[in-house]
Amino acid sequence: MNSTLKGRDYISLADYDPSSFQSLLDLAIELKEKQKKGIPHASLPGKTLAMIFQKSSTRTRVSFDAAMFHLGGLGMFLSANDLQIGRGEPIQDTARVLASYCDGILIRTFSHQEVLMLGKYADVPVINGLTDDEHPTQALADIMTAYEEFGALKGKRLAFIGDANNVAVSLMHACALTGMEIAIASPAGHHPGDKAMAEYERLKQPGSVLTILEEPKEAAEGADILYTDVWASMGQEQEVQKRMQVFRGYHVNADLLKLAKPTAIVMHCLPAHRGEEISDEVIEGSQSRVFVEAENRLHAHKAILAALL
Repeated sequence: MNSTLKGRDYISLADYDPSSFQSLLDLAIELKEKQKKGIPHASLPGKTLAMIFQKSSTRTRVSFDAAMFHLGGLGMFLSANDLQIGRGEPIQDTARVLASYCDGILIRTFSHQEVLMLGKYADVPVINGLTDDEHPTQALADIMTAYEEFGALKGKRLAFIGDANNVAVSLMHACALTGMEIAIASPAGHHPGDKAMAEYERLKQPGSVLTILEEPKEAAEGADILYTDVWASMGQEQEVQKRMQVFRGYHVNADLLKLAKPTAIVMHCLPAHRGEEISDEVIEGSQSRVFVEAENRLHAHKAILAALL
Protein backbone atom coordinates (compact mmCIF):
# COMPACT_ATOMS: atom_id res chain seq x y z
CA MET A 1 0.00 0.00 0.00
CA ASN A 2 1.14 3.51 -0.80
CA SER A 3 1.89 5.00 2.65
CA THR A 4 1.44 8.53 1.26
CA LEU A 5 -2.34 7.93 1.36
CA LYS A 6 -2.39 8.16 5.15
CA GLY A 7 -4.09 11.32 6.31
CA ARG A 8 -5.50 12.20 2.86
CA ASP A 9 -9.12 13.01 2.15
CA TYR A 10 -11.23 10.89 -0.18
CA ILE A 11 -13.59 13.53 -1.53
CA SER A 12 -13.10 13.19 -5.28
CA LEU A 13 -11.19 10.80 -7.51
CA ALA A 14 -10.14 13.91 -9.42
CA ASP A 15 -7.73 14.46 -6.50
CA TYR A 16 -6.01 11.11 -7.09
CA ASP A 17 -3.48 9.79 -9.58
CA PRO A 18 -3.25 6.33 -11.20
CA SER A 19 -0.73 5.06 -8.63
CA SER A 20 -2.72 6.05 -5.55
CA PHE A 21 -5.98 4.79 -7.04
CA GLN A 22 -4.34 1.48 -7.96
CA SER A 23 -3.00 1.25 -4.41
CA LEU A 24 -6.53 1.45 -3.02
CA LEU A 25 -7.76 -1.08 -5.57
CA ASP A 26 -4.99 -3.56 -4.69
CA LEU A 27 -5.69 -3.15 -0.98
CA ALA A 28 -9.42 -3.71 -1.47
CA ILE A 29 -8.74 -6.98 -3.30
CA GLU A 30 -6.24 -8.05 -0.62
CA LEU A 31 -8.69 -7.33 2.20
CA LYS A 32 -11.47 -9.23 0.43
CA GLU A 33 -9.20 -12.27 0.04
CA LYS A 34 -8.24 -12.11 3.71
CA GLN A 35 -11.86 -11.92 4.80
CA LYS A 36 -12.82 -14.90 2.63
CA LYS A 37 -9.98 -16.88 4.24
CA GLY A 38 -10.95 -15.77 7.74
CA ILE A 39 -7.73 -13.81 8.23
CA PRO A 40 -8.38 -10.79 10.49
CA HIS A 41 -7.07 -7.36 9.55
CA ALA A 42 -7.79 -5.26 12.62
CA SER A 43 -5.51 -2.40 11.58
CA LEU A 44 -7.54 0.39 13.20
CA PRO A 45 -7.92 -0.58 16.89
CA GLY A 46 -9.17 2.34 18.93
CA LYS A 47 -9.94 4.44 15.84
CA THR A 48 -13.31 6.16 15.43
CA LEU A 49 -15.21 7.30 12.35
CA ALA A 50 -17.97 9.92 12.56
CA MET A 51 -20.53 9.06 9.87
CA ILE A 52 -22.80 11.99 8.96
CA PHE A 53 -25.85 11.04 6.89
CA GLN A 54 -28.06 13.77 5.47
CA LYS A 55 -29.33 11.38 2.79
CA SER A 56 -30.84 7.94 3.35
CA SER A 57 -28.58 4.97 2.75
CA THR A 58 -28.41 1.19 2.81
CA ARG A 59 -25.07 0.16 1.32
CA THR A 60 -22.94 3.15 2.30
CA ARG A 61 -24.10 3.18 5.91
CA VAL A 62 -23.96 -0.56 6.58
CA SER A 63 -20.72 -1.19 4.67
CA PHE A 64 -18.78 1.60 6.39
CA ASP A 65 -20.13 0.60 9.79
CA ALA A 66 -19.18 -3.04 9.18
CA ALA A 67 -15.84 -2.02 7.70
CA MET A 68 -14.85 -0.10 10.83
CA PHE A 69 -15.88 -3.07 12.98
CA HIS A 70 -13.83 -5.50 10.84
CA LEU A 71 -10.82 -3.19 11.12
CA GLY A 72 -11.12 -3.03 14.91
CA GLY A 73 -12.52 0.49 15.09
CA LEU A 74 -15.86 2.13 15.75
CA GLY A 75 -18.23 3.78 13.30
CA MET A 76 -20.74 6.27 14.75
CA PHE A 77 -23.89 6.94 12.74
CA LEU A 78 -24.99 10.58 12.95
CA SER A 79 -28.12 11.76 11.17
CA ALA A 80 -28.71 15.44 10.46
CA ASN A 81 -31.24 15.35 13.31
CA ASP A 82 -28.51 14.15 15.69
CA LEU A 83 -26.20 17.06 14.91
CA GLN A 84 -26.39 20.79 15.33
CA ILE A 85 -25.79 21.26 11.59
CA GLY A 86 -29.44 20.24 11.32
CA ARG A 87 -30.20 23.41 13.31
CA GLY A 88 -27.88 25.72 11.41
CA GLU A 89 -24.44 25.21 12.97
CA PRO A 90 -21.76 26.21 10.42
CA ILE A 91 -20.04 23.24 8.81
CA GLN A 92 -16.61 24.58 9.80
CA ASP A 93 -17.60 24.42 13.48
CA THR A 94 -18.89 20.88 13.15
CA ALA A 95 -15.72 19.90 11.26
CA ARG A 96 -13.34 21.12 13.95
CA VAL A 97 -15.33 19.60 16.82
CA LEU A 98 -15.75 16.17 15.22
CA ALA A 99 -12.07 16.14 14.22
CA SER A 100 -11.14 16.63 17.87
CA TYR A 101 -13.17 13.55 18.83
CA CYS A 102 -12.68 11.20 15.88
CA ASP A 103 -9.97 9.91 13.56
CA GLY A 104 -11.99 10.39 10.38
CA ILE A 105 -15.28 11.80 9.10
CA LEU A 106 -17.58 10.26 6.49
CA ILE A 107 -20.35 12.42 5.09
CA ARG A 108 -23.23 11.61 2.73
CA THR A 109 -25.03 14.78 1.77
CA PHE A 110 -26.45 16.90 -1.03
CA SER A 111 -23.95 19.73 -1.48
CA HIS A 112 -20.47 18.86 -2.73
CA GLN A 113 -19.31 22.25 -1.46
CA GLU A 114 -20.29 21.18 2.04
CA VAL A 115 -17.90 18.24 1.85
CA LEU A 116 -15.12 20.48 0.57
CA MET A 117 -15.71 22.81 3.52
CA LEU A 118 -15.60 19.86 5.90
CA GLY A 119 -12.27 18.80 4.39
CA LYS A 120 -10.89 22.32 4.67
CA TYR A 121 -11.61 22.71 8.39
CA ALA A 122 -11.22 19.13 9.69
CA ASP A 123 -7.64 18.04 10.35
CA VAL A 124 -8.58 14.35 9.97
CA PRO A 125 -9.39 12.51 6.72
CA VAL A 126 -12.80 13.31 5.23
CA ILE A 127 -14.54 10.71 3.06
CA ASN A 128 -17.26 11.59 0.55
CA GLY A 129 -19.98 8.96 0.92
CA LEU A 130 -21.98 10.66 -1.87
CA THR A 131 -22.94 14.16 -2.93
CA ASP A 132 -25.12 15.41 -5.75
CA ASP A 133 -21.92 15.86 -7.79
CA GLU A 134 -19.85 12.71 -7.15
CA HIS A 135 -19.86 9.21 -5.64
CA PRO A 136 -16.20 8.17 -5.39
CA THR A 137 -16.63 5.34 -2.87
CA GLN A 138 -19.03 3.62 -5.27
CA ALA A 139 -16.60 4.00 -8.16
CA LEU A 140 -13.80 2.19 -6.32
CA ALA A 141 -16.10 -0.79 -5.71
CA ASP A 142 -17.19 -0.69 -9.36
CA ILE A 143 -13.65 -0.78 -10.71
CA MET A 144 -12.77 -3.51 -8.21
CA THR A 145 -15.66 -5.59 -9.62
CA ALA A 146 -14.47 -5.02 -13.18
CA TYR A 147 -10.89 -5.92 -12.23
CA GLU A 148 -12.01 -9.19 -10.63
CA GLU A 149 -13.87 -10.05 -13.82
CA PHE A 150 -11.37 -9.01 -16.48
CA GLY A 151 -7.96 -8.48 -14.90
CA ALA A 152 -6.16 -5.73 -16.79
CA LEU A 153 -8.64 -2.94 -17.51
CA LYS A 154 -6.77 -0.77 -20.01
CA GLY A 155 -8.88 -0.50 -23.15
CA LYS A 156 -11.99 -2.14 -21.65
CA ARG A 157 -15.20 -0.33 -22.57
CA LEU A 158 -17.81 0.72 -20.00
CA ALA A 159 -21.15 1.91 -21.33
CA PHE A 160 -23.16 4.06 -18.92
CA ILE A 161 -26.82 4.28 -19.87
CA GLY A 162 -28.93 7.05 -18.35
CA ASP A 163 -28.45 10.29 -16.45
CA ALA A 164 -24.83 11.50 -16.32
CA ASN A 165 -25.19 11.95 -12.57
CA ASN A 166 -22.83 11.74 -9.59
CA VAL A 167 -22.15 8.04 -10.22
CA ALA A 168 -21.35 8.66 -13.87
CA VAL A 169 -18.95 11.49 -12.99
CA SER A 170 -16.97 9.34 -10.55
CA LEU A 171 -16.92 6.52 -13.12
CA MET A 172 -15.48 9.01 -15.63
CA HIS A 173 -12.69 9.78 -13.16
CA ALA A 174 -12.06 6.08 -12.46
CA CYS A 175 -11.99 5.14 -16.13
CA ALA A 176 -9.59 7.99 -16.85
CA LEU A 177 -7.24 6.81 -14.08
CA THR A 178 -7.28 3.18 -15.24
CA GLY A 179 -7.06 3.66 -19.01
CA MET A 180 -10.59 2.42 -19.67
CA GLU A 181 -12.96 3.63 -22.36
CA ILE A 182 -16.27 5.05 -21.20
CA ALA A 183 -19.28 5.79 -23.38
CA ILE A 184 -22.12 7.73 -21.76
CA ALA A 185 -25.53 7.62 -23.42
CA SER A 186 -27.82 10.31 -22.00
CA PRO A 187 -30.66 12.46 -23.34
CA ALA A 188 -29.79 15.98 -24.43
CA GLY A 189 -29.57 18.21 -21.39
CA HIS A 190 -28.38 15.36 -19.16
CA HIS A 191 -24.80 15.00 -20.38
CA PRO A 192 -21.75 15.50 -18.08
CA GLY A 193 -21.03 19.11 -17.14
CA ASP A 194 -18.04 21.18 -18.16
CA LYS A 195 -16.24 20.59 -14.84
CA ALA A 196 -16.49 16.80 -15.14
CA MET A 197 -15.30 16.94 -18.76
CA ALA A 198 -12.30 19.09 -17.85
CA GLU A 199 -11.37 16.78 -14.98
CA TYR A 200 -11.55 13.79 -17.29
CA GLU A 201 -9.21 15.43 -19.77
CA ARG A 202 -6.72 16.20 -17.00
CA LEU A 203 -6.83 12.69 -15.52
CA LYS A 204 -6.94 10.51 -18.63
CA GLN A 205 -4.23 7.94 -19.20
CA PRO A 206 -3.21 6.00 -22.33
CA GLY A 207 -6.21 3.95 -23.41
CA SER A 208 -8.72 6.34 -21.89
CA VAL A 209 -11.45 7.40 -24.33
CA LEU A 210 -14.64 9.29 -23.47
CA THR A 211 -17.61 9.29 -25.84
CA ILE A 212 -20.81 11.24 -25.18
CA LEU A 213 -23.85 9.90 -27.01
CA GLU A 214 -27.64 10.10 -26.98
CA GLU A 215 -28.37 6.63 -28.35
CA PRO A 216 -28.04 3.73 -25.84
CA LYS A 217 -27.45 1.19 -28.62
CA GLU A 218 -24.36 3.07 -29.81
CA ALA A 219 -22.90 3.06 -26.31
CA ALA A 220 -23.69 -0.63 -25.73
CA GLU A 221 -22.13 -1.80 -29.01
CA GLY A 222 -19.06 -3.91 -28.14
CA ALA A 223 -19.09 -2.89 -24.48
CA ASP A 224 -17.45 -4.97 -21.78
CA ILE A 225 -19.63 -3.46 -19.06
CA LEU A 226 -23.18 -2.12 -19.20
CA TYR A 227 -23.86 0.20 -16.26
CA THR A 228 -27.01 2.05 -15.31
CA ASP A 229 -28.59 3.96 -12.43
CA VAL A 230 -32.05 5.17 -11.45
CA TRP A 231 -33.68 7.84 -13.57
CA ALA A 232 -34.46 10.06 -10.57
CA SER A 233 -31.90 10.32 -7.76
CA MET A 234 -32.42 11.49 -4.18
CA GLY A 235 -33.43 15.14 -4.18
CA GLN A 236 -35.15 14.80 -7.58
CA GLU A 237 -38.44 13.40 -6.28
CA GLN A 238 -40.41 16.32 -7.74
CA GLU A 239 -39.07 15.46 -11.22
CA VAL A 240 -40.04 11.78 -11.26
CA GLN A 241 -42.87 11.97 -13.78
CA LYS A 242 -40.90 14.24 -16.12
CA ARG A 243 -37.84 12.00 -15.91
CA MET A 244 -39.94 8.90 -16.58
CA GLN A 245 -40.72 10.42 -19.98
CA VAL A 246 -37.23 11.75 -20.74
CA PHE A 247 -35.39 8.52 -19.89
CA ARG A 248 -37.95 6.00 -21.12
CA GLY A 249 -35.65 4.62 -23.83
CA TYR A 250 -32.60 4.39 -21.53
CA HIS A 251 -33.32 0.89 -20.35
CA VAL A 252 -30.80 -1.94 -19.89
CA ASN A 253 -32.64 -5.03 -21.09
CA ALA A 254 -31.85 -8.30 -22.84
CA ASP A 255 -31.94 -6.69 -26.30
CA LEU A 256 -29.42 -4.00 -25.31
CA LEU A 257 -27.19 -6.59 -23.64
CA LYS A 258 -27.02 -8.55 -26.91
CA LEU A 259 -25.19 -5.58 -28.49
CA ALA A 260 -22.39 -5.80 -25.91
CA LYS A 261 -19.64 -8.39 -26.01
CA PRO A 262 -20.68 -11.97 -25.16
CA THR A 263 -18.45 -11.73 -22.09
CA ALA A 264 -19.97 -8.42 -20.96
CA ILE A 265 -21.18 -7.89 -17.41
CA VAL A 266 -23.98 -5.71 -16.09
CA MET A 267 -23.60 -3.33 -13.14
CA HIS A 268 -25.91 -1.05 -11.17
CA CYS A 269 -25.03 0.95 -8.05
CA LEU A 270 -28.44 0.21 -6.46
CA PRO A 271 -31.14 0.75 -5.39
CA ALA A 272 -32.67 -0.38 -8.68
CA HIS A 273 -36.13 0.38 -10.00
CA ARG A 274 -36.70 -2.87 -11.81
CA GLY A 275 -38.71 -2.44 -14.96
CA GLU A 276 -37.50 1.14 -15.40
CA GLU A 277 -33.75 1.60 -15.96
CA ILE A 278 -33.05 -2.15 -15.82
CA SER A 279 -35.13 -5.24 -16.47
CA ASP A 280 -35.68 -7.94 -13.88
CA GLU A 281 -34.37 -10.48 -16.42
CA VAL A 282 -31.01 -8.71 -16.74
CA ILE A 283 -30.40 -7.90 -13.07
CA GLU A 284 -31.09 -11.54 -12.18
CA GLY A 285 -29.31 -12.93 -15.24
CA SER A 286 -26.00 -14.77 -15.55
CA GLN A 287 -24.16 -11.66 -16.74
CA SER A 288 -25.23 -9.54 -13.80
CA ARG A 289 -22.55 -8.64 -11.26
CA VAL A 290 -24.79 -6.21 -9.41
CA PHE A 291 -24.68 -8.03 -6.09
CA VAL A 292 -20.96 -8.79 -6.32
CA GLU A 293 -20.55 -5.07 -6.91
CA ALA A 294 -22.70 -4.34 -3.85
CA GLU A 295 -20.62 -6.67 -1.67
CA ASN A 296 -17.45 -5.02 -2.94
CA ARG A 297 -18.60 -1.78 -1.34
CA LEU A 298 -17.56 -3.33 1.98
CA HIS A 299 -14.08 -4.29 0.81
CA ALA A 300 -13.48 -1.03 -1.06
CA HIS A 301 -14.52 0.96 2.00
CA LYS A 302 -12.25 -1.10 4.22
CA ALA A 303 -9.38 -0.22 1.89
CA ILE A 304 -10.18 3.50 2.02
CA LEU A 305 -10.36 3.45 5.81
CA ALA A 306 -7.25 1.30 6.30
CA ALA A 307 -5.22 3.49 3.95
CA LEU A 308 -6.37 6.90 5.15
CA LEU A 309 -6.78 6.34 8.90
